[in-house]
Amino acid sequence: MVETTGGEPADGTAEVLDRPLPDGVRRRVVQIVSDGFGGLTFTELPAQLRQYARFTPSRRAKFAGNAMAAAVEADPIFRQRIAERLREAQPELTGALDSGAPPPAADPLDVAAAAYVLRPAGWVKLVTAAGEEAQRADAERADEETRVELERLREELAAARDQTRIDTERLRTELESAKKEAESLQRKLRAALSDVKRGEAALRKARAENDAVRAESQAQLSAAESEARRLKARLGETEAALEASRRAAREGRSVEDMRVRLLLDTVLDAAQGLRRELALPPVSVRPAETVDAVEPGRMTPKDIAARALSDSDPAVLDQLLALPQVHLVIDGYNVTKTGYPQMPLEKQRLRLLGQLSLLAAQTGAEVTCVFDGAELAAPVLLAPPRGVRVLFSKPGVTADELIRQLVRAEPPGRPVVVVSTDREVADGVAKVGARPVASAVLLKRFSHG
Repeated sequence: MVETTGGEPADGTAEVLDRPLPDGVRRRVVQIVSDGFGGLTFTELPAQLRQYARFTPSRRAKFAGNAMAAAVEADPIFRQRIAERLREAQPELTGALDSGAPPPAADPLDVAAAAYVLRPAGWVKLVTAAGEEAQRADAERADEETRVELERLREELAAARDQTRIDTERLRTELESAKKEAESLQRKLRAALSDVKRGEAALRKARAENDAVRAESQAQLSAAESEARRLKARLGETEAALEASRRAAREGRSVEDMRVRLLLDTVLDAAQGLRRELALPPVSVRPAETVDAVEPGRMTPKDIAARALSDSDPAVLDQLLALPQVHLVIDGYNVTKTGYPQMPLEKQRLRLLGQLSLLAAQTGAEVTCVFDGAELAAPVLLAPPRGVRVLFSKPGVTADELIRQLVRAEPPGRPVVVVSTDREVADGVAKVGARPVASAVLLKRFSHG
C-alpha cells in the first residue's frame, strides 16, 4: 500500500468524519448502495442485508436505507464491492475522484456521496464541503423564499390598506346614515312609550274589572258545583233505587214484597225461637196452666237477671247473632284500624274478611262488610269470601252513609247488628232500629274463636 508523507494510507481509508454525514449526502449514498445492490451475489451481501436481496432499488432505499448506510460504514469489503459497481456505472465521476480532480460542474452532493463510497484521498473534505454547500444552498433557497414571502406580504399589506381605507369611508357613510336613523327611531320610541303608558293604564283598569268578574264567576261556579254535587248524589240514590226496583221487577216481585217476605220469615223464625226459648209445649193452653206457679225447670225473673251480660262481653254478640234472620253489618276500616292499624290497607281487608267468613260459617248470619271507597287509589280486584258480602262506597259517599242506607233498606222488625266504634254511626243506626256493637267486641269474639 502506498503511504503519504504523514504516514497515512494514500487511499484515504484512515480519514474519519468529525461530524454526522449531511442528510443530502446520506440520501445519495443510500441510492448508490441500492443501485449497486442488485449486481452482487447473495453470498457477497452482509448478513443483515440479505433479506432485502429481492427488493427493487426503490423499495430497498425506502425500507433498508438505515441498514445499508450502516453496512457501508462498518463493512469495508461491502463498501469496496459497492465502489466497484459505482465505477462501472459512473466511470467519468469516479475516474475524476481517483485522480484528485472532481469535475467542477458536477453536483456537490453526487461528488460527496461518490467520495464517501470510494474513499479517495481527501474524501472527508469533499463530504464536508458538500455539506456546507448544501447548507448554503438551503440558506439561499430559504432567503429567496423569505424574500418572495416578504414581497407577497407587502403586496397584501398594501391591498389591505387600500381595502381598509375603502371600508372606513363606507363605514363613515353608514355611521352618518345610522345616526340619522337613530334620531328618527328615538322620536318614534318616545311616541311609543307614551302609547305604552296609556295602554298600561287601560290594561290595569281592564284587569281590575276582569278580577271582579272572575270573583263573581267563581262564586257562582262554586254555588253551581255544590248544587251539582247535591243533585248528583240525589241522582245516584234515585238511580240505585230504580235499579233495585228494576232488579226486583225482573225477579217477579217488588222491593216491598221482598221486604214483607223477609219480615215474615223473621217473625216466623222469631216465633219459633221464642217457643224454643220458653219451652212451650206443642199443645194448646189448658186452664190449669193459667194458674200462677213455678214449675220445675222454668226460668224465674231472678234467673233472667243472672243471665244479663255486659255490652263489652263477646257473648252479647253471640246472642245477637243467634236471633233469626239477623243481618250483621260491619264498618270495615273502623274495625281493622282498631285491631291492627299498623298493617297496609290491603292486608287489613284480607285479614278481616277471613275472620268474618269463619264467623258467618259458625253462626249462619247474613254478613255485610262495608269499606270506604275514598281510601282506594285504584279499583280493588277482590274475590269476597264465602258467606260475606263486600261493598265499597261510591265516590262522594262515605262508608258511614252507605251503612245507614243498608239499615234503612231493611224492613222494620228484622234484627240488624252494626259493628262500629264511630259514635255518629252508632247513634244514627240506633235511631232506625239497628243494634250498635263496638268494634272491640267483634275483635274479642275473633280472638276467643
